[in-house]
Amino acid sequence: MNKNLPPQVEQTPRKNHILAALPTATYGRLFPDLELVPLELGEVLYEPGSRQDYLFFPTTAVVSMLYVLENAESAEIAVVGYEGVIGISLFMGGETTPSRAVVQNAGYAYRLKAAAMLTEFERGGAVQHLLLRYTQALITQMTQTAVCNKHHAIDQQLCRWLLLSLDRLPADELAMTRGLIANMLGVRRAGMTDAIDLLQSSGLIHYNAGTITVLNRSKLEQRVCECYAVVKREYDRLLPILGLDIKPLPDTST
Repeated sequence: MNKNLPPQVEQTPRKNHILAALPTATYGRLFPDLELVPLELGEVLYEPGSRQDYLFFPTTAVVSMLYVLENAESAEIAVVGYEGVIGISLFMGGETTPSRAVVQNAGYAYRLKAAAMLTEFERGGAVQHLLLRYTQALITQMTQTAVCNKHHAIDQQLCRWLLLSLDRLPADELAMTRGLIANMLGVRRAGMTDAIDLLQSSGLIHYNAGTITVLNRSKLEQRVCECYAVVKREYDRLLPILGLDIKPLPDTST
C-alpha cells in the first residue's frame, strides 16, 4: 500500500454523508455497484474537458477541484470530503467539466458508475432533491472562494482553506507543502510563505517538512474572514442531515 494512504480501517459507504443520507431502498440498489478505491496524494480523478464515467464519494480522502488556465496555472475553486461527491456534472446534464479534480489528502472513496447514479437521479424524489441541494451548497463554496481570493488577505485565505480542509479530516494535521498550497490558492509562493510564518508566529499552526498542524482551531476561526462562515452555514442550512462533525462558530457579535 502507498505510504501516503492511511490504514484501510472500517471503510463503509455510510461514512460518506451523501450515501448515508440516501433512502434505504435507494442505498440497497446502489450498494452492489459501489467500489472502494484508494485515492493517493496528487492523483487526478479527472481533467478539464475529459469524459467522466464515475462519481467518487470520499470517506477519508479530500479532493480539490481546480480551475486550470491556458498557461497551465490553476486555482482551487472548492474542496470536497466525506460530506460530498465528486462528479456533479454527470447528473447536472453534462458529461465534462472545465475543472480538474486532484486528491489533496490521501484516503479512500467509493466509486460509482455514472449510469447507476443517473438511473436513480432520473427517478426523482429524495435522491434528486438531495443531490441538487448538495450542488447548491457546492456552488456557494465556489462563489465564496472567488470572492475571498479577490478581496481578502492571503493569511485569511489560508485560514479559510485550512478550516474547510480540517472539517473534512479526522485529525488536525495536513500533509501539504507551501508551494502546493500557493498553487491551490493561486497566489505567489513568497506570499504563502509569509502567511504561513505569520500564523505560525501567532501560535495558530506549526509547519514542518510539508506538514501543517493546527495548534489552536478557535483562534484560527477568530482570524478567518467571513467566507468560511458563509460556506459552513449554507451547508448546514441546505444539508442539515450531512452536518459536519465540528464545533460551532464562535460568537463574534460582542
